[in-house]
Amino acid sequence: MSNRTSVVASIEVAVDPTTAFEVFTQDIGVWYKRGPHSFKDPARAVGVRFEPGVGGRLLEVHDAETGEGIEWGRVLVWEPGDRLVFSDLLSGVPPAPPTEVEVRFASIAAGTRVTLEHRGLDRLPAEVAAQKREHGWITLLGWFDEHLGATR
Repeated sequence: MSNRTSVVASIEVAVDPTTAFEVFTQDIGVWYKRGPHSFKDPARAVGVRFEPGVGGRLLEVHDAETGEGIEWGRVLVWEPGDRLVFSDLLSGVPPAPPTEVEVRFASIAAGTRVTLEHRGLDRLPAEVAAQKREHGWITLLGWFDEHLGATR
């Protein structure tokens, strides 16, 4: 489902919401696929990670020892097992404000429904917004789904 200002994608995974949240955040460096299409600076990128808690950063890691790299976003809401909200600092063009990504983890009979909504797409360049709507977040959730061996 999508509209002019947001895109929503969801998957179902066969783990409980707390585990899904932990794997999404703590293990993003494991399930996030590395490649020239998925990093800002692929020649330097060695991984990606969330710093836990409100104010933590979502980083493209360039230095494995220090953990530093390019900041992709900031954690705005950190509610383990329930939801994660972070700013998207890379998609937009300053001075436009950053867009916002919310990931919800809802308990269902088969495990967890993970729903990702990217808001503020109307502030992005048209080609970037189209990429997010058409396959950007669907691809990312697919990697997560594949990592967990999820069922739909």
